[in-house]
This record gives sequence, structure tokens and C-alpha cells, in this order.
Amino acid sequence: MMRSCCVFLFFLATTFTFGQYTDQINSNRPGASIGAFSVGTRVIQFEAGTEYRRYKHKGYSNSEIEGKVGFFALRYGFLKEQLELTVEGIYQLDRLTNRLSRPAYVYNREGFLASHVGLKYLIFDPFRREVETNVYSWKANNRFRLRDLVPAVSLTLGANVNFKNNNPYPFGNVFSALHRPIFYQNLGLRPPEEPIASGRATLATQSHFFGTWVFVTNFTYNRMFTENPETNYILTLTHTLNPLWSVYLETQGVSSNVYVDQIFRLGAAYLFTDDIQIEATLGANSKETPSLFFVNAGVSYRLDFHKDIDPDKKEEEKLLRKQEKGMKKGARKAEKQNNKRNRRARRN
Repeated sequence: MMRSCCVFLFFLATTFTFGQYTDQINSNRPGASIGAFSVGTRVIQFEAGTEYRRYKHKGYSNSEIEGKVGFFALRYGFLKEQLELTVEGIYQLDRLTNRLSRPAYVYNREGFLASHVGLKYLIFDPFRREVETNVYSWKANNRFRLRDLVPAVSLTLGANVNFKNNNPYPFGNVFSALHRPIFYQNLGLRPPEEPIASGRATLATQSHFFGTWVFVTNFTYNRMFTENPETNYILTLTHTLNPLWSVYLETQGVSSNVYVDQIFRLGAAYLFTDDIQIEATLGANSKETPSLFFVNAGVSYRLDFHKDIDPDKKEEEKLLRKQEKGMKKGARKAEKQNNKRNRRARRN
């Protein structure tokens, strides 16, 4: 499901929220933010796509980068509805045209812009209570309520992994190769190298309101324990047009010692089936050092092995286990007392 597509259905029908699982796919795509909710236990989900990307850096004599990006994510819900394991990566193949020299020098590069393994846990879920629908009033079901301002909150903790020495994009900086002035090349200076692993933490919130709107925020502290830590925020507003189509608008702010930027994205998603979503995005940034333009398309697909557990049934099973435990404890106690009486009888 798109972040909002099944939210539409969620508010149009009387629903119980069984943990995180939804009848339709719950994808973090389109966009770069992650939702607060997990995919649900025993659900394996793939999210992947490709992107055309072009950079031009005014500070480096309009040196430019043109290339393709592949992005992927594997999400798996396990142990508890609130828990999710995520593996994700962004791989870039590009051509860098260095116009600091005459004639311009062109060479090809490839490597991971980002790769991450993390665990997400839902800290707070305001939708756990039953949502009742007034079948006689559309207005009553879609009016704004103060409780809609209370978001779901999750925390993701994990690590970035650097698979390659001399990565051409250390700390995500695609122009790292041009950081050294040309006339100092003979000094043997090297661009910064990213360590094999670093920490990453993301606090995500997700609010639903007016029946067809979803607002997601991400606040990330990235590349912890390195010389170039990064702070990152993403704000995503999604609107469901109908049960199959949704559109979104997103802004992302990035700040570190090597890269500062503001990126904007606009896109749409289509629910092809309950387990497949396709999407596309157009984006750009707000500066010329470097400027950035990109367009991408992707697909999300899930293998659904989830089994719903009715909360009443779950509570009943819990009570039966408790009673069974109490009966066993009572039986052991009675057996002990009986053995004690037998020992006394034998002594007498």
C-alpha cells in the first residue's frame, strides 16, 4: 500500500488495528522518508527502482555528473508486530566531466551512495483503539479531530556499511574527487575515506487526518562516530485521490561538513494489486553548488505470510495460559503437601 492508499480504506470502514499489518501493501515509497509503521509479522517486502540523476557544480567550472541510480530495500516483520528489520542501499553508476582542467577530463565511476541495516520499533501507536465509522455521514467521518494531531512514533537504529575502499562517494559526496585543487595533486593528498561502519538513528512520526491525508516526518542523525556526522530531516505530505491513486510532496534537508542541501520531490503511486505498488518521482534541489535534477520509477512487492490474531481471542488465550499456569502451580503445591503428610505418617 502507499503510505496513504489504505489509509483511505482505513477511515471508510470500521476497523481494528491488529498491530502493524494492513490488508494492502505498506510501502515507504514513493519518496525518501520512512513511515512509522512496520510491514507486520511474517511479511517480506521488496522495494526497488531506478533513477536518472544529473548534477552540475557551479563552483567547479560547471563540472557535471550524469548517471543512473539503483535503489532497493528489503523489509521483514518478525517477533512482534511493532518490529521490522530493514536492509537498504543506493548504488550509482555515473560519468564525471571534470571541467577544472582543459581539455575537460571524463571518467566513469560506480559505487554505493548509501547502504544501511537497521531495526525499526513502533514506540507509540495512537490508532490501536477501534475506529468507528458513522455510516450515515461522510462529513462526520472526514472532519478534523484533535486526536488526529497525535502521531504514531517509531525509532530506527542501525549501521551504515561501506563495502569498498576508495569509495568514489565518501560520506555521500559525489564531487569528492574534485575537492583537491588541481595544482596540489602532487602533494599526494587523498579525499576523506568513510569507515567500514558508522551509526544511524531515525525518529519517524506519522499522522492521519481528514480521512485522505498522511503527514510523515523523519529526523535522522547519520554517520555517527565519524569525522563527518550528518543531520537530516524529511517532511512528506501524501494525499489519496481514490483507493488506487495517491500523490505526494516532500522536502529534505541535509547538513554535514561536506554537504549541505535542500531537496524537493513530487510524485505519485498506483496500487496495482493488494501486494504490488508502482510509483514515480520528479525532484530537484535549491542551489547550484551543485544543482541536482532527477526522475525515478519504482515498484514495491510483498510476500504475505501474515496471520491475523483477533485481540479478543489473543486475550482469551492469554487468560487460559494464566489459568493453566495457576492450575499447574496449585497441583505442584498439593503434591508437595501430600508428600509432606506421607513423610509424617511414616515417621509416626
